This record gives sequence, structure tokens and C-alpha cells, in this order.
Amino acid sequence: MNAYEQLDAWIDAHFDEEVRFLQALVQVPTDTPPGNNAPHAERTAELLQAFGYQAEKHPVPAQAVKDYGLESITNLIVRRRYGEGKTIALNAHGDVVSPGEGWQHDPYGAQIEDGKLYGRASAVSKSDFATFTFATRALESLGAKLSGAVELHFTYDEEFGGELGPGWLLRNGLTRPDLLIAAGFSYQVVTAHNGCLQMEVTVHGKMAHAAIPDTGVDALQGATVILNALYAQNRLYQSVTSRVPGIKHPYLNVGRIEGGTNTNVVPGKVVLKLDRRMIPEENPAEVEASIRRVIAEAAATSPGITVEIRRLLLANSMQPLPGNKPLVDAIQKHGRSVFGEEIPTSGTPLYTDVRLYGERGVPAVIYGAGPRTVFESNAKRADEHLVLEDLRRATKVVARTLFDLLG
Repeated sequence: MNAYEQLDAWIDAHFDEEVRFLQALVQVPTDTPPGNNAPHAERTAELLQAFGYQAEKHPVPAQAVKDYGLESITNLIVRRRYGEGKTIALNAHGDVVSPGEGWQHDPYGAQIEDGKLYGRASAVSKSDFATFTFATRALESLGAKLSGAVELHFTYDEEFGGELGPGWLLRNGLTRPDLLIAAGFSYQVVTAHNGCLQMEVTVHGKMAHAAIPDTGVDALQGATVILNALYAQNRLYQSVTSRVPGIKHPYLNVGRIEGGTNTNVVPGKVVLKLDRRMIPEENPAEVEASIRRVIAEAAATSPGITVEIRRLLLANSMQPLPGNKPLVDAIQKHGRSVFGEEIPTSGTPLYTDVRLYGERGVPAVIYGAGPRTVFESNAKRADEHLVLEDLRRATKVVARTLFDLLG
């Protein structure tokens, strides 16, 4: 039995244990907001301790978390050093959006049905806490001479942009890996992703009684003009195409609208929150300036309307670095063997905190347990789930990849 077969056999023998580990992680809620995520980190560290893994706990200062709009963040690092050589980091995030409505399964029940594990973050990305932990355990089970190190980075700020997750670990000099594999899906190796600009637009008018509307200025009517101008941009964006496979064109979404005080009152204030996805070829500063100009010009056509614009998030796109080739080659080779099909490289329209590693010169890829598309897994929707066979096979691919790079 060669080393790859030994890795596969160990993972098969311990797969029920891996599934139980994932269930335990899904069963601890990490809705963000409100973002009280330290309890999940404590539970993760406890579970890792049972494997003999000591997780370093790195709590982000409370005031910094509060200023960010969250409640608690403790990031974890597990360091496994085998000798001189490269350090490969494996990163997954534990924070998630709230479950929302429409679930047929308990969002935090981690129920298994027809070979699928249901629950919020079962696919994105608590699944890869399990993938990466058990791939590392499988690697060590060989007892082979290894060079270098593995670090497990389990962080809790991807939904808000990552600055207090991987960004905080990197800025504070707590890690400096040579290569990174970050949580992803099983059927493609992602090497690039979109950037994201999020903005809050506050439209001010003047409140008035609905019986005498001409004594006020309707902020909602002003906001409607601005919305129409923003949505017109989407039609223009369709003619701007990316050269990166898997990424199409820029787009803009207004995801939240708040305003008004009562049905019989002319609204004096409306707040819009927008999300603008940027393809890798775009310049973020130019994108932001363009949107601000569109909003200002639209507002100027509504007498009495004023606007305030506040940037909420600016996440750069992930650009592929040449040094990621060993990761790509190994994952594709073993993906072909384990899954029985080609595992292509691609970009993704998502944005992730992986960009923060890339900005510091760490070659990275996105790969882990999951389906061909985000849509198939119901990520961020009701009944999010993971096909357990994808978890098993992705764990084998990552374990084999680690052996190739460190063995």
C-alpha cells in the first residue's frame, strides 16, 4: 500500500469521527451579526484538544470588535511543525449569516439525511474545519519523515470582510505562511475572485404630515431616483467582461432599505445599503468614485434632497500569484484520481478573506469540501447542506496534497 492509499484508508476508517466533529461545530451558532463568535472558538479548541492539538487562542480586543459592529472574536491557530521547510496554512471561517426563513431542517441540528448533512455553515465553511483537521491528522498518521509545517487557521470575520480574522493575525505578526489553502468547494481550484465595495447611502429630505406633503421633501422619492440611476449601471456593467474563467461582469445589488416613520408621514430619511462586486481587472478607487458620482448626479435632480455616503467595506479582488502552482498542480492531480474527473482552475464571483493573504504575498488557492456551485449547497439560503461523500473525498485530496508538498 503506497502513501496515498494509506492516507485514504485512514480517512475512511475515521470518517464517522470526522462527521461527528463537523456536527459538533455546526451545532454551535455563529450568526454574524450579532457576531458573538468566541464561544464557537472555545468549543473548537476543546474538540481539537481531544486529538492532541493545542489551539492557540487569539482574542481580538473587545473595543475593536465592538467598533466593528460585532460582539466577540477569538481566532485560532494550530501549529504542527515537522522539520525545516515551508509552512502551509489551511484557513476556514466559522462566522456565518443568520439562518433566515424557510428551513425544513433545524439550522443548528446538523441532521444527516440521504447522505447530506444539513445546517448553517455545513458547506460554508465549517465543513473545512473538518476537511483540514482530518487531512492533517491523516498526514501525521503515516509516521513519515516530513519537512516544513502545517498551520490550521480558524477565523471568525469572513462575513464582515476578514480584517479582524486573517487580517488581524497577519497584521499582528502571528503567522507568515509560505502557502495557503482556504475553504472552498471540491470540483474546482479557485485562484481568483471578485472584489467587493459596500456602501451606505443616507438620503435626507424633510418630514411632513401626509395631508400637507408640499410642506416636506420626500426622501423616498429622492431615494427612488438614486435607485433607478444605480440599477441603470447594472445594464452598463454587462458589457464589461472579465478574462478570468468563472467570473462574468461587475454587478451592483441594493440589499437593504430602511426609512420613514409612519404611513401618514412624508419620510424624511431613507438609508440604502449597496454591494458592488468588482471583477479582478477593475480599479477599486475608480469604481467607488464612479458610484459616488452617479449618486450625487441623481440626487441633484431632486430639489431639497441631500445625501451622505459612507463606505462600509472595500475588499480587493484576489489575484493569482505565480507561486501557487505547486498547490494547483497537486490538488488537480489528486482531485483527478479521487473524484475521477478533471478539477479545473477558475475564478469565483464571491469575495473572500483569502485576498488578505495574497496581499501579503502568500500564494493561495481556494479548495475544500463542497458542491460544484454555491447555489447547489444552498449556502446563505434555507437548508444549507453538504454531501458527505464530497467531505470524504476532499479530505483525501487535501491530505495527499500536503504529503506531496511536505513529504
